[in-house]
Amino acid sequence: MAQDGRGKRAVVLVSGGMDSAVVLAIARARGFETYALSVRYGQRHSAELDAAARNAASLGAVAHKVVEVDLRSIGGSALTADIDVPESPSEGIPVTYVPARNTIMLSVALGWAEVLGARDLFCGVNAVDYSGYPDCRPEFIAAFERLANLATKAGVEEGGLKVHAPLIAMSKADIVVEGLRLGVDFAQTVSCYQADAEGRACGRCDACRLRAEGFVKAGAPDTTRYQPR
Repeated sequence: MAQDGRGKRAVVLVSGGMDSAVVLAIARARGFETYALSVRYGQRHSAELDAAARNAASLGAVAHKVVEVDLRSIGGSALTADIDVPESPSEGIPVTYVPARNTIMLSVALGWAEVLGARDLFCGVNAVDYSGYPDCRPEFIAAFERLANLATKAGVEEGGLKVHAPLIAMSKADIVVEGLRLGVDFAQTVSCYQADAEGRACGRCDACRLRAEGFVKAGAPDTTRYQPR
């Protein structure tokens, strides 16, 4: 993997899930000095933020910052309101979509990057094996990068910013293989939409289904911790 980030700082969005853990490992492997950023946005459980802290520490982040943005006050999603999490595939954009979440998170990351003097942002969006969210598409990443370079001092006067989405064209199986190659401990990640207080997965939601299929297709053991059935 090209070491194009040697000597540079990067802000990496880290949710606690498997994808963002792999992105953090990729940024480190490319030579970046990584600053992990998580957002407490009113999600259903805090287990993923506990996992984010573990991943940031184990994968060598220089710092891990948690910023609070109360999206529960807006609602509109099964992750931020009293709406049941679906346990079978559905048509269209699912109710687990959180309105504007990736736009908000990248905006917070952009602000911290300016403060740090970082010119690179990393996020774990994926447009292959995913739930159909509109803010996980290449078009969104490209548009946000244009916005970042229009709306910031760093973009206008200081050479510009780059938004990296290294997983965007990878399957979940590809992500598993890459993570294992880079030493990611997937047992320490939490992807489930309705994990319990210990971070154990339900095994039924979209996130669990996609994650489990990734391990199967990669031919790798599923080290996810599941709730008793």
